[in-house]
Amino acid sequence: MATFLRKKHLDRRSLLRGVGTALALPFLDAMVPAGVALAQTAAVPRPRFGAIYFPHGATMARWTPPTEGRDFKFSEILTPLEHLRSHLNVVTNLSHAQAYGPGGATGNHNRSSAAFLSGAKAEMGAQPYLGITADQLVARHLGQDTPMPSLELMTEEASISCGDGSCAYRNTISWQNETSPLPMQNKPQVVFEQLFGDGADAVQRDARRAQSLSLLDSVTTQINTLDKQLSAEDRSRLDKYLTDIREIERRIKQAASRLTDDLDIPGKPAGVPNDIEEHIKLMYELTALAWQTEITRVSTFLMCCELSGTVYPKSGVRDGFHTLSHHSNNEDNKARFALINRYHVSLLAQFLDKLASIEDGDGSLLDHSLVLYGSGMSDGNSHNHDPLPILLAGHAGGTLEGNRHLVLPEKTPMANLLLGMLDKLGVPEQSFGDSTGPLPL
Repeated sequence: MATFLRKKHLDRRSLLRGVGTALALPFLDAMVPAGVALAQTAAVPRPRFGAIYFPHGATMARWTPPTEGRDFKFSEILTPLEHLRSHLNVVTNLSHAQAYGPGGATGNHNRSSAAFLSGAKAEMGAQPYLGITADQLVARHLGQDTPMPSLELMTEEASISCGDGSCAYRNTISWQNETSPLPMQNKPQVVFEQLFGDGADAVQRDARRAQSLSLLDSVTTQINTLDKQLSAEDRSRLDKYLTDIREIERRIKQAASRLTDDLDIPGKPAGVPNDIEEHIKLMYELTALAWQTEITRVSTFLMCCELSGTVYPKSGVRDGFHTLSHHSNNEDNKARFALINRYHVSLLAQFLDKLASIEDGDGSLLDHSLVLYGSGMSDGNSHNHDPLPILLAGHAGGTLEGNRHLVLPEKTPMANLLLGMLDKLGVPEQSFGDSTGPLPL
């Protein structure tokens, strides 16, 4: 059993250990040492950073707000975010010049996702070569005292054939350095185990799965013991957190459609959900839990890969995503593509709502986060890379204002935004990618 009390307070890194379980706790008032004001400990939590990528661009006429500045009018695609106005910055006229290059359409797609967080050109050849991505610079600064410096997620299976160029450029948006793309995980069960399973005890973890024992069931006794030591407010906070974990665990088991044989971890955990919406939601909610407990403060999410043919039936559109992006400038096709864009934004809104509902120090998790959402392509029909559909959400720990549509000079390098974001997150960099200077945010 874990030791809960040290020096008459609950240690911030206390874990509930059960059968193959190492469950981190959210921040509680009981973690503040006696004689120390809560404000000194919890008022200014460390910021979190997340980048979410969608391919194929957007119907930009229906993405771009018709007015600029504060209190801007929301566009058709972005309307699901209107209730979060105070947390949003829509940024117009950004460009990824490094995504242009020789070769066919496949290479253009691959360079789009490669350039998104790097501002660098993907070298097409046998050896993938790009550059460090912004999330990994943040991880070096914010992630060295967390169990996981960063978390990399996707929904689709990694491609094994990518035409002209390395599959590394399509299968991830996160690079540790010029030659080290980070693999992204698409199986919610594996992510769940990474966050809450005890990786040091594979035998016990395998035993818990074999018994179909819930992760929380294995730590019930410790939860009851801890509960008696907490204030009513802390008990309520802990109960909400544990309820979220139990519900996610239930949904992962319910949504899993098959078992896979290609995993190294014991027990061959279930594969990916059949329902793409449920899959995306699970990845968002796992991210929120990881940030809440500070298992990690940095994450990337490749919502789907370039050239993805995924169909999103709940958007009301039955065409494949990539196919419909080639709209041939037909207004009806562009309108239907915009419905997919809006649908994706509605799922983002649910994720941001979740962050806003989680207490974090003197505000919410959304207050203390910076979320980048966008694409490395503008118009999927012409395969251009400006103006990009880009928005920021959250206040980055109070350093970023909201309720703004920022209209920049045409072809402003996207890397200028990345450099400005690094500054807001306290990461000192003089330049990044093909930046010409930090964007003042």
